[in-house]
Amino acid sequence: MSFIRNTYQVLIIERPWFAALIIVLATAVAGFYAQNFKVDASADALVLEGDEDLEFYRGVIEKFGTSESLIVAYELVNPIMSDETLEAIGTLADDLGRVEGIDNVVTILDVPLLYSPKVSLASLADGLKNLRDPTVDRELVQKELADSPIYRQLLSSLDESTTVLQLNFAPDLYYRQLLENRERLRKLKLEETLTESSKQELVDAEQAFKDYAVIAADRQKNIVASVRAVIGGHKGSAKNIFLGGVPMIANDMVAFVMSDLQKFGLGIIAFIVALLTIIFRELRWVVLPMLACLVTSTLMFGVLGFFDWRMTVISSNFVALLLIITLAIAVHLVVRYRELEAANPDAPPKQLAMDTVTAMLRPCLYTVLTTIIAFVSLVISGIRPVIDFGWMMTAGVLLALTVAFLLVPAGMASGLGRPSTKSFAADSDASDAFTLKFASFSERFGRWVVVFAALLFVMAIAGVMQLKVENRFIDYFDESTEIYQGMELVDSQLGGTIPLDIILMPSALVDESEADDLAEFGEDGFDDFDEDFSELSDGEESFDDFGDDFASGAGDESAQAQWFTRAALDRVEQVHDHLDSLPQTGKVISLATLYKVAQDLLGSSVDDIQLSFAQRGLPTEIKDFMVAPYLHDESGQTRLSVRVKETSRSLNRKEFLAQLDEAMQDELGFAAEDYRFSGMLVLYNNMLQSLFASQILTLGAVFLAITAMLYVLFRKLSLALLGILPNLLAALIVLGSMGWFGLPLDLMTITIAAISIGIGVDNTIHYIYRYRTEIGKDGNYVAAMYRSHGSIGKAMYYTSLTIIFGFSILALSNFKPSIYFGLLTGAAMLSALLGALLLLPQLLILFKPFGSK
Repeated sequence: MSFIRNTYQVLIIERPWFAALIIVLATAVAGFYAQNFKVDASADALVLEGDEDLEFYRGVIEKFGTSESLIVAYELVNPIMSDETLEAIGTLADDLGRVEGIDNVVTILDVPLLYSPKVSLASLADGLKNLRDPTVDRELVQKELADSPIYRQLLSSLDESTTVLQLNFAPDLYYRQLLENRERLRKLKLEETLTESSKQELVDAEQAFKDYAVIAADRQKNIVASVRAVIGGHKGSAKNIFLGGVPMIANDMVAFVMSDLQKFGLGIIAFIVALLTIIFRELRWVVLPMLACLVTSTLMFGVLGFFDWRMTVISSNFVALLLIITLAIAVHLVVRYRELEAANPDAPPKQLAMDTVTAMLRPCLYTVLTTIIAFVSLVISGIRPVIDFGWMMTAGVLLALTVAFLLVPAGMASGLGRPSTKSFAADSDASDAFTLKFASFSERFGRWVVVFAALLFVMAIAGVMQLKVENRFIDYFDESTEIYQGMELVDSQLGGTIPLDIILMPSALVDESEADDLAEFGEDGFDDFDEDFSELSDGEESFDDFGDDFASGAGDESAQAQWFTRAALDRVEQVHDHLDSLPQTGKVISLATLYKVAQDLLGSSVDDIQLSFAQRGLPTEIKDFMVAPYLHDESGQTRLSVRVKETSRSLNRKEFLAQLDEAMQDELGFAAEDYRFSGMLVLYNNMLQSLFASQILTLGAVFLAITAMLYVLFRKLSLALLGILPNLLAALIVLGSMGWFGLPLDLMTITIAAISIGIGVDNTIHYIYRYRTEIGKDGNYVAAMYRSHGSIGKAMYYTSLTIIFGFSILALSNFKPSIYFGLLTGAAMLSALLGALLLLPQLLILFKPFGSK
């Protein structure tokens, strides 16, 4: 240790220019790599890595050809069937269709019409009309859009005041190829069957996917921006136009965060600079801490660029946290230097700087280690953005310690550290007096402090018990924002926002003998059927050729042959109708939708033969629109697509899925292996539940680890236990407040627990470390408390005050998570400060861990 101390003194304290050179070079290198820093705005950041449902979800996309899409909600000025409305929609659709990355645009103008007028089975072969055909009866079309099982609340609202344009993205086959290759190799790794060459192949596959993911994310961002630009040029033709869809939500969440960083970041820094100026009243003590914060942030951006760590919505506040941690270390160093300067006014700056480092290195090192423990708890979440955030903060905290102990002492030892012309005691009387009031209060009302803390503990536990892991995306945004208004409109009038799929397996078929009946029906039986159907064709053409084809395939065991029977479609219809009856769901589409139309067109007594005939005679446009997305021939699976109302106050994802699962088995008679839920709603729910289990339930382990570290530092179990109590209370107060005020525990707020623990333990360590020194002077617990409050208490007070007021500016944001972060961080700092200055000293006096006086 003496070698390290001597080397540090020679290189940093005696030659501060050497420290400056190291910092300048490191910052220059970091600035170069910071150019590679990237932001991940994909929806994949909202799912649980390694989730089996995620693998199944990707399979659903592959099988049923579903792709990402945007929804444009168009509020009408004129009646829905007026020339002005149809022309405006057509022009907007044409302009949106020209946006690069948009494969097609579906509007009321393009969908095939079955009831305008009602078509016969025989006329299906002639093709179907749409609204672009000038001969269609618009009154019938208007009725079909309002009443048809297919189109009701799909492309227009029930009150016909709003219509929808669905923008389907062009499939990114290369993205899927890279993803499949990566997942294949990851699976081999889990099975421990990777060869040496395959290990390198996995590394290459991971990097190739990450590199292309940036390109894909940028393309998605450009698509959303281009669509918005097109919409902006058409707003004069509508009352209002809103954009919706999962890609837009993911993109806008990141956009809001980046906007807040730019808008409020400088404001926070300016506020902190102003407070440091008021507190210290010397430029050097403002410049050094802020310079340390700037260098740490730059170095961290370089690290992120070098290791290709992507910033997501979850990790977006890491810069602000680095500011907190670096500032806290720097302020502690400054306060200690000023104490030594006041006690030894004639001592040279280099000696004062070295004495400051000697006094503060050990407690600061332990505060950093305990803070790291808190953030490492995020690594076990299984959610890639949260894992990355944990590692980001671990690296950032180590950088903060390194930079602070290089830059600040070097600045003190240089010209910036020359003794002030003013007396330290003279300019600090006010702050001394204020921090000593905490000591006085603790002495006079000590027992009441303990009683009040116990009551807070009970209330906090009660609040924690009310914590929930449910949230609505819409609650992230202010009601005045476009994204809030758009989501509310789509949910309330246009069938919901968040997709949920129910996949029925072939085993769900009740009676598989239906296909055999078709074989028995045979070619002879079809002749009679052909004669009957000849009447439906108005005598134009016999169905002999179709009959031959049908007879030859009567025994076909394909998915279409299996599912296009009354028994099978009745089964699908049961699930469909149940989903349609739930208050949390909006539009439901499945084979049952087509079945309802078939019953209407063919009569409610439609039999299996008619269904099979109708299925084979469907025009391509209907098959592509109503069969292919809901029936996969190869696997025999059928899909029910549901749009869930994200804005529903009654939506609790976990309860909703559990109740739906129960209904599928108990009410509808399916076995567990007959169906499976999929979609973003399932994946996001899995992530939230994992988040709760991995974080809240591991907080106990984190506190045990911190207690162990306090024991190593102070060599007393009683002291470690007393030290952990204020931290535990501070963390519980923050989490309990979230429970009482109904703030959900989600991706955006889960980090608050780690912040509360990390910040709280810092104050505890600094206070106990200084208190141990003071109690050694005279063994007087009360006197040691006053001296500790007058010294280290000031540093804790300065740091807390600066951060609380600095981050309160985030309350002005339109993005609720930024508001929560600012307010909850302030609450964590305040709880930690009061716990360390009021409760902790009283516990030390009450239990006397250093022995009697």
